[in-house]
Amino acid sequence: MLDVLLINPTLFKREANIWQKIDSSFPSLGLASIAAYVRSKGFRVKIIDAPAEKISVESFADYLKSDLENYRARYVGFTATTAAINNAYEMAKIIRQIYPAAKIVFGGAHCAALPQEVINQETVDLVVKGEGEITMSEILAGRELSTINGLIYKNNSQVIFNPPRARITDLDALPFPAYDLLPMAKYYPAKGSYQRLPAISLLTSRGCPGRCTFCNKTLGTQMVFRSAESLIEEIKMLMKDFGIKQIMFYDDTFTTYKANVKKFCQLLLESRMDIAWCCFSRVDFIDLDLLKLMKQAGCHQIMYGIESGNQEVLNSIDKKINLDLVRKVVKLTKQAKIDVRGAFMIGNPIETKETILETLKFAIELNPEIAIFNITTPYPGTPMFAEAKNQNLIMTYNWDDYDLSKPIMQLKNISQKEISDLYHYCYKKYYFRFRYILMRLKRLLTHPQEIKEAFSSLSALFSFLKN
Repeated sequence: MLDVLLINPTLFKREANIWQKIDSSFPSLGLASIAAYVRSKGFRVKIIDAPAEKISVESFADYLKSDLENYRARYVGFTATTAAINNAYEMAKIIRQIYPAAKIVFGGAHCAALPQEVINQETVDLVVKGEGEITMSEILAGRELSTINGLIYKNNSQVIFNPPRARITDLDALPFPAYDLLPMAKYYPAKGSYQRLPAISLLTSRGCPGRCTFCNKTLGTQMVFRSAESLIEEIKMLMKDFGIKQIMFYDDTFTTYKANVKKFCQLLLESRMDIAWCCFSRVDFIDLDLLKLMKQAGCHQIMYGIESGNQEVLNSIDKKINLDLVRKVVKLTKQAKIDVRGAFMIGNPIETKETILETLKFAIELNPEIAIFNITTPYPGTPMFAEAKNQNLIMTYNWDDYDLSKPIMQLKNISQKEISDLYHYCYKKYYFRFRYILMRLKRLLTHPQEIKEAFSSLSALFSFLKN
């Protein structure tokens, strides 16, 4: 029998969602880290990555029954974002039916935001709030529940909230994620975001320096970083053991700790590792010297959270950037010959049709190689959600709808239908214009290896716009 079976639940994506068309598949690094840590303590663990394995809620029972003893465990742990939580609940019901003796544990972003909702589920025995490595190992070791920090549990009809778990400050002390327990051949990046395959996601830090109202600070405001040396060792292992050729750094702001990024780039160059990589950043945590070094070390694309082309909207969501800085940094990034992936939000609380069109106009002015437009979604645990809930502006609490493609808030100056129409209009207007098409054609002339991917991306865009 396993000590713990860890499950990444299926994530539903509607046809009207651009992410359903440019989809990526990467592991839950949180689960993989927990798996590695508890295994280092002597516990037996397996992972089921339902999205990667294409396991639907409907097929989950048959999947388990095909090898019942292989997945039998004392504990079953689920991680879940808000958009995946309903599927996680349904899959937990199936676990309860097939393995009635197993204790069911939930963790992840939704649990951090709404722990009371999660622990109130009939099939949920324990909720882990915050980082799960140490908490899960103490659960498996059989410690008295009342002594485990970061744990929420039921004592008969009473729900007990233990003190919070202290943050892990030495990330280098954690073992590398348990990649050998994952279906590594089944992971792939989003269209337009990579140069080479196979690819995998990686984290260099925990936390984010931003204070945006739409962001859920699951781990609070404290940032913790891995050393450059640790990152190099992990990438070497990924290249040797799994043939990885591309790294997708999924930190909210990869360049927060510039000195560490510079050291990482220098070590990459010294080691002569043949690896391509991309990352997410903020325009207020970058400079030209760093960009040039990143390019030299293999960085080919940076995604910036630009969000809006209207300064009042940016101020209202506490983004703490200005449009001139965005213009400057996008220009510097292109100067360093790194592709720009701009992320924009439409349907912010004070939004109007005019401000959304300003955002589209700003995106066209910046002309990033890739522009992503999402409908603003107030996730539980964020200041935006709390304010909208207090003002009775939340129109649905069906968490399946929280997938960045459907208006969730009732806004004063623009209707749901207008936001949905503009969501599609922004994509159509941005990508089907002469300047952009010419830019992409010039790119394909100098990078013919990207032709297949370009046609695949175009096909995905046409499919999305048809809905």
